[in-house]
Amino acid sequence: MKNILRNKYLSRPRYNRYLTAVGNDNNRAKKLYNANIRLAQSFHPILSQFEVVLRNSLNNKLSVHFADTDWIINQKNHFMRHGSLSASNFFLRKSVINTEHSLSRKGIPITSGKIISDQNLGFWIAFFLPHHYLLVAGQPIHIFPNKPSLEDRASLYSKLDDIRSFRNRVNHCEPICFNGNHINCNEAIDIRNKLYNLIEWINPDLVPFFKGIDNTQSKIDKIMSI
Repeated sequence: MKNILRNKYLSRPRYNRYLTAVGNDNNRAKKLYNANIRLAQSFHPILSQFEVVLRNSLNNKLSVHFADTDWIINQKNHFMRHGSLSASNFFLRKSVINTEHSLSRKGIPITSGKIISDQNLGFWIAFFLPHHYLLVAGQPIHIFPNKPSLEDRASLYSKLDDIRSFRNRVNHCEPICFNGNHINCNEAIDIRNKLYNLIEWINPDLVPFFKGIDNTQSKIDKIMSI
């Protein structure tokens, strides 16, 4: 891409960070910019499948807890309306209702499956926040039967929120190959390690599947060679 196009459509401030990291070597900056995109791209498979595993694990656990496979529909008028949730503006309930309205506008039948699949990662990790966690009797922690004993609700939430934040940055094409102004992929490696730990704590048998779709290391190696 020509510099005039890059500056106009990708923005000069965005690109300047890459230039700074490589001592204003324009050729290396181009390679680094493109390599960052490829690293972000390589994270999509493991991030998206982790979200599926987390979502389905929580849905299964809460279906048993409420003895109701339609809990996500029925509980919007029960625990999701609890007065203690007013400070969070009844986040879970509003998310479910918004999905129901969206489905209705499109003429799509409202089912628990449709609502569950429409909720974003923020919805699911919100169950590890104290105000939701208490109302569902601490059930979310039980989706991690293999976790170390030192891991508790707060530490699990912290890891999940780090993954959510990283995923959002990936989706918005933000750089994930820096530490300050230096080329460094330690954050990406840390996020990948947290993801694998959480997967193993859910079920170690899932790890080979994730490794089979994970090519992040080759993209990291490419960045570090620029």
